[in-house]
Amino acid sequence: MELGVGIMSPAEVEFLAEKELVTIFPNFSHGKIYLISGDVGPFVPSLPVQVPLWLAVNLKQRQKCRLLPLDWMNKDVLEEKKQEEYNNKFFTAMPSPHYREITQLLMSIAPMDIPHAEDIQTLIKDIWDIRMAKLRSSIDAFIKGEETHAKLDHLTLMEINTVRPLLTNTLNKLYQLRQVSSFGTSESQEW
Repeated sequence: MELGVGIMSPAEVEFLAEKELVTIFPNFSHGKIYLISGDVGPFVPSLPVQVPLWLAVNLKQRQKCRLLPLDWMNKDVLEEKKQEEYNNKFFTAMPSPHYREITQLLMSIAPMDIPHAEDIQTLIKDIWDIRMAKLRSSIDAFIKGEETHAKLDHLTLMEINTVRPLLTNTLNKLYQLRQVSSFGTSESQEW
């Protein structure tokens, strides 16, 4: 699928999420690794070290580490966040700007390292569904209200990217219809 200029694919958004830091417990020894984004390590067996998510994924796939779940990747925290999102008319701040992408990545490679993995996955999907329903209703009200701008606090990049093509195309069509309508009105007034 070809995307237009300025529209990121889900893979590109996931790539950005992979820069988030996570804690691992390596099962190998190695000195510091010097990366463009910063140094990581040294790696000492069973001692926690923070690394970018992409490196944690790579090491986990090679069975070189165990992952420590992120603080927010907790059943109680996510149940509370789900309830807060459901009860609030506006979008609430999420525990991570890439909560969905990080969860999908970690669940695909390390579900055994995350307590209550299935429950967490379900809660993240529920939160996503609540936020998407809220976003669709906000867009509907925005378009029906013939607004010219909107303030959407606390949306994540993936959420924005999900609706961007639909919203921009819809707004362009509405603009074209209004132009035609105003042209027809001004022309009939001249007669």
